[in-house]
Amino acid sequence: MRRILVLAILTGMTMAAVPSTASKAPDPADQVREAERAFAKSMADRDLDAFAASVADEAIFFGGKGPLRGKKTVVAAWARFFEGPDAPFSWEPETVAVLDSGTLGLTSGPVRDPDGKQIAIFQSIWRLEADGVWRVVFDRGCDYCPPAEAKP
Repeated sequence: MRRILVLAILTGMTMAAVPSTASKAPDPADQVREAERAFAKSMADRDLDAFAASVADEAIFFGGKGPLRGKKTVVAAWARFFEGPDAPFSWEPETVAVLDSGTLGLTSGPVRDPDGKQIAIFQSIWRLEADGVWRVVFDRGCDYCPPAEAKP
């Protein structure tokens, strides 16, 4: 009986020393960052369907001629950027922030021309939808003004 008790104690101690293999819940900020990267990759891959899959049904994208309302309108307006073999611009998230509720996030970062020169800054608001997928609900770009060079 004593042997069984000692064996049970030693087994318990060994199990306590083994790190848990249970994975922790994914970080919402990492999820939003990866959603933004996949969104940008859709442009690089020339994949309008993948782009559309990242846009919420009730999305609003702000552009030069005013806001584009709704997924169908956004995708139709952006289709011209997917024509041709080369993407006319690219973007990547530099800033990512998510509400403590884990349901709404913001991404922001540089937009670059095909030569890599920064031409704009984007800001996107992402919402975790009922199906568990992060989608863009608001998107806006603004011109980039490089810092003025210091004068001697």
